[in-house]
Amino acid sequence: MAFEEDLNNSVKTLREGGVILYPTDTVWGLGCDATNQSAVEKIIGIKSRSSKNLIILVDGVAMLERYVMNVPEVVYELIEVSDTPLTIVYSEGKNLAPGVCSEDGSVGIRICKDDFCRNMIQRLKKPVVSTSANTTGHTTPSNFGEIDNLIISSADYVVKYRQTDNNKYAASPIIKVEDNGVIKIIRK
Repeated sequence: MAFEEDLNNSVKTLREGGVILYPTDTVWGLGCDATNQSAVEKIIGIKSRSSKNLIILVDGVAMLERYVMNVPEVVYELIEVSDTPLTIVYSEGKNLAPGVCSEDGSVGIRICKDDFCRNMIQRLKKPVVSTSANTTGHTTPSNFGEIDNLIISSADYVVKYRQTDNNKYAASPIIKVEDNGVIKIIRK
């Protein structure tokens, strides 16, 4: 299947409130429209999660600013110098479906530079949830071949692009940036 057809099918599924299984700039992920509450609840159910907080992907700084109450100045520098995917937790998200932000209101966001994800987000014009393609408590798969069939069958659309890529990918580092600019490493 062509890259373009995968993009079209993914965006269509996301607009209809569906869940996709897709390659991100790191590991394969389960995704949905991060502003659609029923889609977010579907993902939480698939993941068998009790706590509600999900990472979202955006296509750039302008989109980031639409979904975060305050972007500390240091973040712009971090974005500019980071040459690998970096997830940043902000103290307060906005305009997102319930279940995306943590109970304290914080939200993890990554500006995605991967061609597939960036194009998908730009066409959707909304952020996309990106949570690893495994149930809570199980090992994060490092490529498509390691994803459990139960996860694959739970998605409304499974992207074909990069399914045969056997490279091993890892989840992104996560840092929290407080409103005052203080940085805390959450995951290396």
